[in-house]
Amino acid sequence: MGFTEDIIKLSEQVRKRFDQVVGEEATKMALIVPFLSVLGYDVYDPSEVMPEYVADFATKKAGQFEKVDYALAINGTKVMLVEAKARGQKAEAHDGQLSRYFNGLLTTKVAIVTNGVEYRFFTDLRDKNVMDKEPFFTFNILEYDTKDIDNLKFFHRDNFEVTAITNHAEEMVYVKGMTQLLGNLLRSPSEEFVRFLVAELGTVAPSYEIKGRITGKIIDKFKPIVKKSIQGSLVELMTRSLSQEITQPVELEVEQEIEEEEKQQESQESKVVTTAEEIEAFEKIKAITETSMSYNFELQY
Repeated sequence: MGFTEDIIKLSEQVRKRFDQVVGEEATKMALIVPFLSVLGYDVYDPSEVMPEYVADFATKKAGQFEKVDYALAINGTKVMLVEAKARGQKAEAHDGQLSRYFNGLLTTKVAIVTNGVEYRFFTDLRDKNVMDKEPFFTFNILEYDTKDIDNLKFFHRDNFEVTAITNHAEEMVYVKGMTQLLGNLLRSPSEEFVRFLVAELGTVAPSYEIKGRITGKIIDKFKPIVKKSIQGSLVELMTRSLSQEITQPVELEVEQEIEEEEKQQESQESKVVTTAEEIEAFEKIKAITETSMSYNFELQY
């Protein structure tokens, strides 16, 4: 069974168990531990999945050493920390001890806060070895898409590589920010954005060039034009993309199906012994079919 199938199966299990899970310990055993297992970690090996982990530098608070719910290790190197919340609690806030552990364990580059349904992934993009305040990736086991699963694969034990995760996390954060920025500009183009587009019109064709100084009056004139142009461009891009997605896979699937059918036919034909009577019957049916096709063609014409 592949990773995607494992996630689908776990999602179904979580959905069934959801209402029965009460409290943090039940959340750990029924929801979080199975998730760590799907990520490829041996939950029965205490050297790989360390529950209630206490580091050497841990300090006492209220008479007890600070600890994290889980520390995950690969070949003896601690790579991820997990802080668990009870099912139903928000996975947004995390205790200060998680960030202190993250900052103290230099080999650990990923921290997770989860309530067994939502998993929020943190790293140190802002300051090296200092846990970011905001997650770079959030995965919901009950609501996800193909892209989410592709992102989740980076944290599988077999794929875990610090540099790749850091680069991917950075890309995800800036893509998200850039998408928000572009979305704001497309919905409500700023004066600077409109000015830029008007100034660049001449690069499309000399006849489009706006000569002279671009005044506020020109900006106001072009704002509705820019909005309409943006809408038209987006519709065209979406239509073109959708058209390509619809046609290309279908052609490939049809070709594959034809090839598979031909192979099956060849295999079957190689095993079948045709008699003289069958050949004669086939020739008669063939003649009738050709006559019928010719007649239909003449009617259509």
